[in-house]
Amino acid sequence: MRGPVMRAPLMRAVVCDRLGDPSVLKIEERPLPVPGPADVVVRVGAASVNFPDVLMVAGGYQHKPVLPFVPGMEGAGTVHAVGAEVTDWRPGERVIFGAKPGAFAEYVRIPAGGPLMRLPADWSYAEGAGFRVAAQTAYHALVHRAQLKARDVLLVHGAAGGVGLAAVQLGKHLGARVIATGSDDARLAVVRDCGADLVVNYRTADFVAVVKGMTDGRGADVIYDPVGGEVLEKSMRAAAYGARLLVVGFTSGGPSRLMSNHILIKGLSVLGVRAGETILRHAPELGRDYAEELPRLAGLGVMRPHISHRFPMEQAADALRALVDRKVVGKAVIEMAA
Repeated sequence: MRGPVMRAPLMRAVVCDRLGDPSVLKIEERPLPVPGPADVVVRVGAASVNFPDVLMVAGGYQHKPVLPFVPGMEGAGTVHAVGAEVTDWRPGERVIFGAKPGAFAEYVRIPAGGPLMRLPADWSYAEGAGFRVAAQTAYHALVHRAQLKARDVLLVHGAAGGVGLAAVQLGKHLGARVIATGSDDARLAVVRDCGADLVVNYRTADFVAVVKGMTDGRGADVIYDPVGGEVLEKSMRAAAYGARLLVVGFTSGGPSRLMSNHILIKGLSVLGVRAGETILRHAPELGRDYAEELPRLAGLGVMRPHISHRFPMEQAADALRALVDRKVVGKAVIEMAA
């Protein structure tokens, strides 16, 4: 007689099996991942929601995972198991991780030499989950691309979002004067509490006039823009001579049309920001900064995420909708109940 068939351990995961709006997401049981020789399996405490997750589910992101897939680019949790060749990590350690994708699950397998760092002792899983993508984007933009200096005037658009708030916090740490814009006074109050020198609701005030007034007519030295559209176009009038314009994204729904004569006359530098793509394909040596500087900054409390929304796995679609509807201040996370 044959003995009983042993069933592989299962976990729950949020799965996208067809493209569309967030309502296509559902929860399925999947085999619990087993580490390869050089892998770490993390028991996920929380995973952060990012705009690329929304785009990936809709089929509108440059990276298109094969269906079905588990969304989620980043999270935090506890090391569950390690491969035989892994010496840097041990079960029980609290970590921040990146995924490509796969974070919206109770367990995830990560290469031990990949996007993995220790979670600061006084941070929650939710805070750790919201750190990596925003911090890496802000660091690449302000340090690698714009070379932000102390006493520079930094104008941050979309400052209440995750990547905007990280730029506000990093800019202050680097010694800049930070002007932050947004469209809601209550959300901007959080931005002020996170260190912005001045906040501007661009629905009720002209941010160009505010920037010019604060700088005696000179303008901002660095403009950090994840919004795009008319916001970046208008920002050229708020730019100082020789300013660096950082194109981080297009959450407004579309790209900008920049006037080349304005770029010429003001001596502007327009800089694209693609942190992950840069270190993967073009300048892998910059990845050392992420491996060394981001953990150091996290340990100092720089770019510590503000978590405004927490959702259980069953409400993953609601988590994505909250981001799309601009209800989130800082980050929204999905918390696992593994």
